[in-house]
Amino acid sequence: MGAQKRIFFLLVLLVLVLACGQKEMEDRKDSITVFCGAANKPAMEEIAARFEQERGIRVNMIFGASGPLLYQIELSRQGEIYLPGSPEYIVIAERKKLVIEKSDRIVAYLIPAIITPSGNPANIQSLQDLARPGVRIGIGNPETVAIGLYGIEILEKSNLLMPVLKNVVTFGGSASKLANLAAMNKVDAILGWRAIHFWNPERMDYVRLAPEDIPRISYVPISIPVYTKDVALSNAFIEFVLSPRGRSVYEEYGYLTSLEDAKAFAPQADIGGEYRLPSEYLDLIRDGWKEE
Repeated sequence: MGAQKRIFFLLVLLVLVLACGQKEMEDRKDSITVFCGAANKPAMEEIAARFEQERGIRVNMIFGASGPLLYQIELSRQGEIYLPGSPEYIVIAERKKLVIEKSDRIVAYLIPAIITPSGNPANIQSLQDLARPGVRIGIGNPETVAIGLYGIEILEKSNLLMPVLKNVVTFGGSASKLANLAAMNKVDAILGWRAIHFWNPERMDYVRLAPEDIPRISYVPISIPVYTKDVALSNAFIEFVLSPRGRSVYEEYGYLTSLEDAKAFAPQADIGGEYRLPSEYLDLIRDGWKEE
């Protein structure tokens, strides 16, 4: 009986090990976690739903500001996709060895613009109007939100940083929270992406910036964290996003997927690159800081 019990125990143990291994394989094949910058939210929600339906792969979407999302990847040591709101965060991710080097691809281009509540009640017509006395401005938190950093860069290059900062009444904690400031008429204008207007065109208008006011055109990069449980699955998702069907979803929400179309807004602007928040402005920005 002793030998029989040992054999039975070993068989049970083998079944448990095989079951755990099978579950792990199912987890590998049947799910994917995407850390996604909020600037991508409307398009990526639709693309993720299509991927799930067509491939039978569950997509766990985690939305937020690009900086905190990267921190989550670092802490959790998980994730198959990192999709921030601008290439700056890929530079940081590669520097910290959190994404597979040179795994990033361009999904769509982002053009900065002034977004106002519907009807543009404050009659904002240019970047210079953001410095008018009494105008209520919202920008993204430049330390964590891609468009916030771009906003500071645009204002600095146009010599409008100090006058406009006097009118900033709140900092949005993500692109979607920043958009809500305009949609809910909490500010007269935000410095955001042109595509934000198309998220809710009934409640928001946009004002095109002069080409000379745009120093850089940003883009949405998609990349693979070093912690992915399945590189092939990560690549399959990326190819789905970059397919004509995936990019058409971005286009429906006002994003530009063609470099030629993006350059039409600012022919002399650089593409991508990195901008670091000037240290002399940090204390000023943090004074009275309030995030919506």
